[in-house]
Amino acid sequence: MTSLTYNDYTIAWICALPLEMAAARVMLDKAHSPLPKPFTDPNAYELGELNGHYIAIACLPAGVYGTVSAAVKQWQGYAALTAAAYAKLLLLAIPISCPDVNLMKSKKVRHWVVPLARNPKFVGRQDEIMKLEGLIILQNGPRRITITGLGGVGKTQVALELAYRIRDRDQECSIFWIPCTSHAMIEQTFLHIAQKLGLHDVNPAEVKEQVKIYLNSERAGKWLLVFDNADDAEMWFTGSNAAPPLEDFLPESEQGRILFTTRNRKLAMKLAPFNRLAHEDLPRDNTTTAALLERLVFLPLAIVQASAYMIQNGITLSTYLSLLQEQEQDAVDLLSEELRDPGRYNDIQNPVITTWLISFQQIQHQDPLAVDYLSFLACIDPRNVPQSLLPQPTSRKQKVDALGLLNAYSFTNGQERHIDMHRLVHIATRNWLRKNALFSHWIQRVAKHMQNLFLDDHHTNRGLWREYLPHALTLVHENEFAMKEGDYLDLIEKIANCLSSDGRYQEAEVLYKKLMRINEEKAGPQNPSTLSSMANLASTYWNQGRWNEAEKLDVQVIKRSKIVLGAEHPSTLSSMANLASTYRDQGRWNEAEKLGVQVMETRKTVLGAEHPSTLTSINNLAHTWKSHGKLQDALTLMKQCSDLRNRVLGPSHPRSMSSSRALNDWMDEYNVLIDQTPLAKEKCPQPRREVSAESSATVVTTLLTCEEHVNLPYPLRRSAATLFLKSHPLIIAARRPSPVPEGQSSQDVD
Repeated sequence: MTSLTYNDYTIAWICALPLEMAAARVMLDKAHSPLPKPFTDPNAYELGELNGHYIAIACLPAGVYGTVSAAVKQWQGYAALTAAAYAKLLLLAIPISCPDVNLMKSKKVRHWVVPLARNPKFVGRQDEIMKLEGLIILQNGPRRITITGLGGVGKTQVALELAYRIRDRDQECSIFWIPCTSHAMIEQTFLHIAQKLGLHDVNPAEVKEQVKIYLNSERAGKWLLVFDNADDAEMWFTGSNAAPPLEDFLPESEQGRILFTTRNRKLAMKLAPFNRLAHEDLPRDNTTTAALLERLVFLPLAIVQASAYMIQNGITLSTYLSLLQEQEQDAVDLLSEELRDPGRYNDIQNPVITTWLISFQQIQHQDPLAVDYLSFLACIDPRNVPQSLLPQPTSRKQKVDALGLLNAYSFTNGQERHIDMHRLVHIATRNWLRKNALFSHWIQRVAKHMQNLFLDDHHTNRGLWREYLPHALTLVHENEFAMKEGDYLDLIEKIANCLSSDGRYQEAEVLYKKLMRINEEKAGPQNPSTLSSMANLASTYWNQGRWNEAEKLDVQVIKRSKIVLGAEHPSTLSSMANLASTYRDQGRWNEAEKLGVQVMETRKTVLGAEHPSTLTSINNLAHTWKSHGKLQDALTLMKQCSDLRNRVLGPSHPRSMSSSRALNDWMDEYNVLIDQTPLAKEKCPQPRREVSAESSATVVTTLLTCEEHVNLPYPLRRSAATLFLKSHPLIIAARRPSPVPEGQSSQDVD
């Protein structure tokens, strides 16, 4: 989240008692980090937000209480919870910008997420850009606009120049750019946008929906969202089991505008039927009659490539024109195969291919490594390629020279860390490789390189493997890869594990099924590799809430693992732990507890009391006991788990932080007082988790349902207030389903 000050908080919530502050805190949608305060101020503060309002909760210092009748201990819990529920519903009813309340508007922070640098050589298209700019800044203008035209006509450059002009013109407008070259690239960009917006705790599987919700809200301010190369109608309107149609995630806001670039006219009409800047509106320069421009059909990409060649080789325009005329027509036609466009006359040859072929032949003579890099890039997603993904030559200078040559010929647009290749250049290179029977060879070379390079799904590697994922997914979906996929099972498993760790369970499920099938065919149903694939597939079912499928598969894995590996093998115990978690989520508490205790005790004996897998079992058993109403046992066990994880894994490890946050939340939820129980005397080393409104549902209801089973550290009175809270409509209105406590890895539920 962007840094906030006290001036950003527009509503004060005054609490007389710490108990009232605890009740108010769990009603927040999101908690904020504390801000510094004067040493002369003894009061306690909690900061957060609810329904878009930034709220400061203030409380008297510890030990200072009121003296009126409302402070009678017996009624404090009733008063605190009822007041908090009323306050929450009141804030839900007040619009963020309500004119009747004199609130200072939250400061809008402008965001800039555009991966492409401005083209300093951009000329022309002034009328079109001015027209687009006018539509975007118009207060009641169209919310969706498309730029459509042939591939290479300059749609991306027009949109890019427009984005920079809007940025320079409007200091409050956020601009987001999403390349639509593949599902993986779209997912990666949405994750990057979410990070920029401060949505750090969003599940990657829900990131598009959460970004949409944010942009729909008033706090988003003004924004422009650009979808570049939105050419795939199926991606936008049909979708698949692993990826719903993108149209479902388009935000709608009076403050926002969406711009599409596409060569698909039908898609353009569906996305923005009445606001389309077509390629017919992009006029040629009628004053130019040079034979070269006529030959190149005035396509900007072809002109750029021709200019780059002439500059690089110091030849005249007439010499280059003769080279164009000498190109073998069969080669040009074959390389143009995937570039046929319904909007292009059949008797006009593709000038991009012609210019590409001339430049490519020159690069072949100058630098073989540049040709290798071009072939490598043809096998992966052409956008946002990390330079670290490329094969490393013997010297860094070789790499710099090769990439510089590709940039010089306008084949790539290399930045400091990443490389972009134009879609048409990408297609032309792929076609050239196919024409020369080299595409399959390069697919295998890239697969071998990526299998050695691709990282495991450890959380410390997340930033890098998220950059690699779009390119790995493009590779494994190639038909030429599928023909040899049995040679790259390690790569497929790494990709599936990373997808699972990122919450993209449906995509991971597809790859785990593939692994299970291949392993079963190669090694048999009881091979350890087959069992591992089955266990990972069961984990993806669990994470999607498909309990019955997860249970069925886990039971099979356990049965086979006991025979092949033994009852105490770590893999067998992991499958048993997963099954226990499935039982817990099905509400089969006794079975979950029995199996969870068995796994925990076995792991203590086999692996040791402080082994990370043993600590996972302790964590899971604590959640099972809490869900079953055994609060005191759950708190004791979670305190033990939190302490051990902080010592063994370190306080910054995700699982250490998860246990610490769970312990904090449970102690808050059940009002475990610091001075009345040894569990809370040591302050948890991790900062408090941002408490969502979902937590508020359990503050009262769990106390009521579990009090018979728990020896609380203070007496719970079954007063009229307690009985009243069971059915109070305000408390019922605040209830929401509780989320799953923690995620699940592909090895063990945690």
